[in-house]
Formats: sequence, C-alpha cells, structure tokens
Amino acid sequence: MTWWKGPLTGFDLETTGTDPEESRIVTAAVVDTLGGGVQGATTWLLDPGVPIPAEAAAIHGITDAEARAHGRPAAEAVEEIARALVERLATGRPVVAFNAPFDLSLLDAELRRHGLPTLAERLGGPVGPVVDAMVVDRALDKYRKGSRTLQRVCEVYGVELRDAHEAGSDALAAVRVAVALGHRYPAQAGDLPLDELHRRQVDWHRAWAADLQSWLRRKDPAAVVDPRWPLKDAS
Repeated sequence: MTWWKGPLTGFDLETTGTDPEESRIVTAAVVDTLGGGVQGATTWLLDPGVPIPAEAAAIHGITDAEARAHGRPAAEAVEEIARALVERLATGRPVVAFNAPFDLSLLDAELRRHGLPTLAERLGGPVGPVVDAMVVDRALDKYRKGSRTLQRVCEVYGVELRDAHEAGSDALAAVRVAVALGHRYPAQAGDLPLDELHRRQVDWHRAWAADLQSWLRRKDPAAVVDPRWPLKDAS
C-alpha cells in the first residue's frame, strides 16, 4: 500500500508567536487518519505561562483569560503531545505537518524548557518519518504563482479547510493536502517508500532555503534562511 492510502497522523500547533525557540504552545492537535478519513483526534489547550499577544489571539482566537482559566499546565501537556507523536513515529506511522520545522522545533523547544526529553531522545535517533505538505508542494509545483499558506494550498488541491488556525482543522487539512499530493505526483512522491520521501524532503527544503537566501542577499548580505528539516536542530 502506498503511504498516502495508509495510516497518517496530522499534527499542528497554534502558538504565541512565530519564533519556534521563544514562542509557546497555546493549542495542539494530533489527528489520526486512514486515507484522509479521520480515525480519532486529540486536542490540547495550554496555559502557556506567558501573555498571549493580541495579534496571536486574533489569529487563533484563544485569549489570555481563556488559556489561564481552561488551559492545561504547559509541562504536562507538552509531555502528552510528545508522547503521542513518538508512539506513532516509533511504529513507522508518518506524522504530517504543514511547515514541520516550525511545529516540531517549537515542540522540542518546549520540551527542553521544561526539562523533558526531546523527540529525538525519545526515539533514540532522527525524527521521522515526516511528511511536510508545504515542502512537497513547494518542490513539485515549484513555479506556481501565489502564496503557499495552508489556506491557499487547500484551494489548489480541492481540500476543505473548515476552520483555519484551529489546530485540529489545520492538522486534518495538512493530511488531506499530503494525500492529494501523493495522488497527483506518484513518481515524485506518492509511490516512494517513506524513508526515500523523507530524504528527498531534506534535500528539497535545503535547496529551497539556499535559493531564497541567495535572493534575499541581493538586498541584505546578512540574510540567513535555515536549511534544516524536519527540525531546526536536525543535523
């Protein structure tokens, strides 16, 4: 069975900001699917322990008051999130994300912040298999005009995104985009063994980062685009 017809787990975070080292998790979702159909889902609301900026709350809809009143202690929740992902990865079940270096790196930063083992430490090796719908789309439809937001990519592949920036909805949409990519590009992605697809995404992301960095340096010689995938601390 090709990977996109089998079990996949969508993963998404909504956070206090855009820096994976400094931002905190506000909501998280792990959505188990089979061929894009939902088998089960777990979601978390956290008290991040820091104020939620107004601009972040405007995106995901979670206010400071709600997080403080109803959110789980961050250390407990990030342990549960990490355990859920590792349980799946350890069996070879792919974790699907949209911009994996953000979500996975932020989760690892939270684990370190609370003195908990990282994903790689729990797995005893590299984090994978991961399918990053953003990376695959960007590599295989390289010259498409327009933005690469999840909302726009869902439109391109005919995937319904019911509630953008709600973690469960975004996680499921990422899976369904990945399924659509596997179906549309069998030779380049859909028919590949997962370990080969994972390796290709490392290369695709590195090539994209190098191209973007070169373009940015036309105006800013110090511009740096991180080439690491699926985590920013990956070797």
